[in-house]
Amino acid sequence: MKRVLILLLFLLPASLIPLSCGGYSSPSGGGGGSGLKYRAFITNNVSAGTGLAGVYIVDASKDVRGSISPISAGNTPGMMVVTPNRSLTLVFSGNGTQFSDNQFTIISNAGESAGGHVTLPGLTESFVVSPDSSAAYIAVPTAPVIGQSPGVIDVISLTTGATTVEISCPAYNPNVTNPVCLPNPVPQPPPSVCNVTPYVCGGFNPPYRFLSIGNTGNRVLAFSEGSDAVANAIAVITPSSVGTAKPVVTFVSGSGPTAFDHPVWAFFNSDDTIAYVVNCGAECGGTQASVQKLDLTTNTAGTPVPVPAATVALVNNSTMYLAGTPLPAVSCTVQQVQTSCGELTTFDLASMSVVGSPVAINDGYHNRIALGANGQLFIGARTCSQAGCLSIYNSQNSAVGTVPPGGVGFPPAPGDVTGIQPIATRTVVYVTQGGNLGIYDTKTDALQSLQITNLIGQFIDVKTIDF
Repeated sequence: MKRVLILLLFLLPASLIPLSCGGYSSPSGGGGGSGLKYRAFITNNVSAGTGLAGVYIVDASKDVRGSISPISAGNTPGMMVVTPNRSLTLVFSGNGTQFSDNQFTIISNAGESAGGHVTLPGLTESFVVSPDSSAAYIAVPTAPVIGQSPGVIDVISLTTGATTVEISCPAYNPNVTNPVCLPNPVPQPPPSVCNVTPYVCGGFNPPYRFLSIGNTGNRVLAFSEGSDAVANAIAVITPSSVGTAKPVVTFVSGSGPTAFDHPVWAFFNSDDTIAYVVNCGAECGGTQASVQKLDLTTNTAGTPVPVPAATVALVNNSTMYLAGTPLPAVSCTVQQVQTSCGELTTFDLASMSVVGSPVAINDGYHNRIALGANGQLFIGARTCSQAGCLSIYNSQNSAVGTVPPGGVGFPPAPGDVTGIQPIATRTVVYVTQGGNLGIYDTKTDALQSLQITNLIGQFIDVKTIDF
């Protein structure tokens, strides 16, 4: 019977160099060396000519590059997350090659400098920060684990610099709802004690690829992947127990009509008693995309409500927007060069029902979505079949530019969309696409006349860091 490691958690590895013993300072209303008051960070993952890999600083109030060198953040910096208190920006650098540095950098926003870094054991596509900005959770599904299946979750303290134990959990077993996690060093049990408390052996160990965190920070959900039915489990982590002798990690999969189907994300209600889970379904190797309630007071799954496709979602009040590409492919004629479409679905969380009919958008794998000014919903994809992977949905009751109410605009800019950032104080949205930064006017759903022309490189993600 196979014994596997299902979850690994640790706080602040030794390779992290803290900025100071007292943690990180909050923003003071202005940048460090740049002197800018309203800043956007943009990651560039190549060095070419006069352009250096790093995090570039832009004046987001005037659309001008700051007169300061980029912040060093690994060889190929890409995905970023800003902490809720806006004091830090977390940056991952990694490209999946043998030369990938897999560096996770912590930038002080006030100082506009790298305060420390961690070398992760593999690539990550998902990391989240606790609401109090004290800890980061990082999913590393390809991390090698000696003698076990790959996949870990790293938990890094962003405040104390303290180190705690490494936690290992037994393999997922659908017959045991609350396996006991054991602090290392604890030898793995022999087969003779499998399924005897506190050991649970056997089963299939899915790597965890995506994470979601609640509003209060009392739950972190880790979503598994894989073709095996057991890979549809969700690990419900209780952060307050991390670092204790018996950290609480509960595995939920549902069963029969309540089984999850390749979950990828969740939205939490205000008190974190309910998580609305988004199931990817067919597009991720399963059967049916859906939205499904998970009761976090009892860790029980509700009945899934089918939707056409869903790999990314955004919630505005009680309305959830879900984007994905249905399988089998749906034919459409929204652009002359397109033979298949993605679909945008509007879903009411209060009634747990689909609202109206799906709207055709660009196809591809959708993994970026943001709501800009004037009710314009920006949806980005990668590997789409047409030249451009950006769709802009008009959620207003009046036309925006040439886009009617409930209609979709398809900007012609080419390439994968890798970052979307609405500028909160203005009616523009920054979009990184095909390695370039485009600035869109939400009054026209088109590129504005002023663009930043002195950005040289391959730009991946964009985030505003000031309130």
